Amino acid sequence: MLPAGEIGKCCPESGDEMKNTEEKSDMNIAALVGREQLMQDRDDDQLPLNVSAFIEKEVGNDLKSLKKLGKLIEQMTENKMKLEEQVLTISSEIPKRIQSALKDAEESQQVLNQFLEQETSLFSSITSHLLTAQPWMDDLGAMINQIEEIEQHLTYLKWVSQIEELSDNIQQYLMTNNVPEAASILVTMTELDIKLQESSCTHLLSFMRATVKFWHKILKDKLTSDFEEILAQLHWPFITHTQSQTVGISRSASAPEVYATLETLFCQLLKLQASYLCWSGKVTKTTSYSVFVIMLTPLQKRFKYHFRGNRQTNVISKPEWYLAQVLMWIGNHAHFLDEKIQPILEKADSAVNARLEFSRGLMMLILEKLASDIPCLLYDDNLFCHLVDEVLLFERELHSVHGYPSTFASCMHILSEETCFQRWLTVERKFALQKMDSMLSSEAAWVSQYKDITDVDEMKVPNCAEVFMTLLLVITDRYKNLPTAPRKLQFLELQKDLVDDFRIRLTQVMKEETRASLDFRYCAILNAVNYISTVLADWADNVFFLQLQQAALEVFAENNVLSKLQLGQLASMESSVFDDMINLLERLKLDMLTRQVDHVFREVKDAAKLYKKERWLSLPSQSEQAVMSLSSSACPLLLTLRDRLLQLEQQLCFSLFRIFWQMLVEKLDVYIYQEIILANHFNEGGAAQLQFDMTRNLFPLFSHYCKRPENYFKHVKEACIVLNLNTGSALLLKDVLQSASEHLPATAALNEVGIYKLAQQDVEILLNLRTNWPNTGK
Repeated sequence: MLPAGEIGKCCPESGDEMKNTEEKSDMNIAALVGREQLMQDRDDDQLPLNVSAFIEKEVGNDLKSLKKLGKLIEQMTENKMKLEEQVLTISSEIPKRIQSALKDAEESQQVLNQFLEQETSLFSSITSHLLTAQPWMDDLGAMINQIEEIEQHLTYLKWVSQIEELSDNIQQYLMTNNVPEAASILVTMTELDIKLQESSCTHLLSFMRATVKFWHKILKDKLTSDFEEILAQLHWPFITHTQSQTVGISRSASAPEVYATLETLFCQLLKLQASYLCWSGKVTKTTSYSVFVIMLTPLQKRFKYHFRGNRQTNVISKPEWYLAQVLMWIGNHAHFLDEKIQPILEKADSAVNARLEFSRGLMMLILEKLASDIPCLLYDDNLFCHLVDEVLLFERELHSVHGYPSTFASCMHILSEETCFQRWLTVERKFALQKMDSMLSSEAAWVSQYKDITDVDEMKVPNCAEVFMTLLLVITDRYKNLPTAPRKLQFLELQKDLVDDFRIRLTQVMKEETRASLDFRYCAILNAVNYISTVLADWADNVFFLQLQQAALEVFAENNVLSKLQLGQLASMESSVFDDMINLLERLKLDMLTRQVDHVFREVKDAAKLYKKERWLSLPSQSEQAVMSLSSSACPLLLTLRDRLLQLEQQLCFSLFRIFWQMLVEKLDVYIYQEIILANHFNEGGAAQLQFDMTRNLFPLFSHYCKRPENYFKHVKEACIVLNLNTGSALLLKDVLQSASEHLPATAALNEVGIYKLAQQDVEILLNLRTNWPNTGK
């Protein structure tokens, strides 16, 4: 027998298919015969060529190889006989295989026909059986449906019976005053109700829920009444701090029983509420525990009595009264809550913090009061500002002293509401501007309050700048606890606007003092600008402002306000939230410093007129003088320079003065080089006198500010070196410079004599200014 796959291929399912298969086979055989004939014709054509190639390979051009022909003929004959035997063997076996395959195919077809007949018979018998059994199936299905319905009714009745049984048990326990057992059974009933949530029996669900609510109310009222009695025995609430301490150290005989009852009732109320919240699905982050609601009820009554209605204590202009009252209540009850209530919660495996839950309940009273009072004083700037101040002080103490979490509801949420927040921003701006006006108009505005304390007064900050930065710092402290980043960013924009406004005011005052740019007031303005810029740069690295920078980045990215480059700079911390303000202040600082440098430089140039006209060609040489002394024409220049440096060193802060003298030295170096040195010719004595004036008198003026002042006078220093070279060295250097070219510069020779700044052409000019060359007879 052939495998199943072979049978499927050899046994057609009908006569027509057999006929088609035979026709296809004939066509395939004909195609094969034709292909073989074609191959044979090709082989016949190739045969002579193949024989020639074979003989060429075996014999080649060597005649001696013809001896091999006999052996080759014998080998070819032997191979031919072997091939003929193989062909005969194959020709005799193929018909036997075909005959065997056809026989197997016929047998497979017979077996298949038998299977088809059996299938037809079975199909007819099954159809007949189903028709006969159908009435029985209909009757059996109806009976099964009735049974299932009866079972549902029984289950329904069992649930009703179980509910009634639990309800009766609760009633019996309550009649015997066994509240704990009644509460436990109610918890069991609640768990059953939860199991029934997915049931489609709406009436049963309604019955269960109504029963649970009924007994929950009764038990809650009973437990609440008992709990209030226990609290009354403990003299709750503690209105004074002394009262709370007395309760905390109470050692009366009945105290242990009272605290034991307190713990029992507390746990039952906690368990009752937990099961009810789980059953009702009303658990949220702000869910208040009923046991704390009970404890807070007398305080709520007192709060409403004193701070609602027409009571004298309910004064809208005195928010500090009710804020201080709530803080006092939190403090009075903190010890009792930590020592007595918190252990009960921990035993019950509750994650609730008693003191924080109590504080949150009192906070709700504050929020309700603020919500009702704020609309009444929204447009009275003084009252509103006073309310904000008191609320911020309350929030600070609540968080720092009592550990109130920032995630809980707080007064900042009320202040963050749109209408109130916009009013807060407006009032904050108004009072800040008023403060700026008053401090700039003050007589002590430009005086440093630390002027007599050298260690503290390094920045030489005028009073107005320090008060302004303190104002900004206070504003930061006021808004840093706001719950959302967008609100904080709005306050940040207010701070930036105030900085810009203060900068503009400083600029206006500076312009009034421009003609006296070296006077005390002008320098005080410059110190103020520098101080504000420095503080803002420090704030940019503060964690709070870095967080605001990240929040601003997210807002800008959403609104497509900034370019990708700017967003990248913010994200990589290359820039900060104060960069715009710092850049404007730095520009103003540089402009003011430039004005001062120009002013001093003009004075120095006026004082240097005589020095420029010095007769450098006719001065005696150093050997002709007993002692070198300062040129008399240089005295006005150096005195003016010394006086201005001392004056500005006293009036400017260290960092500003350093920038000032470095800018001045840069201009002075170029001036002396171009206007004095390059404009004159020097004999040996003149060059020595110039070097003495510079190195022993001018440069030392700046030695107090740096270790090597000559490094800031590179042009003058190197010009003096060139002018004072001995004659031989000067001649040699001149020859080197004349023979130098672009490909062979004289840099090494210049460096050897100490010339690094001046170019080769400049050195040649300086050498030509010397007059003490030897007479060569040319």
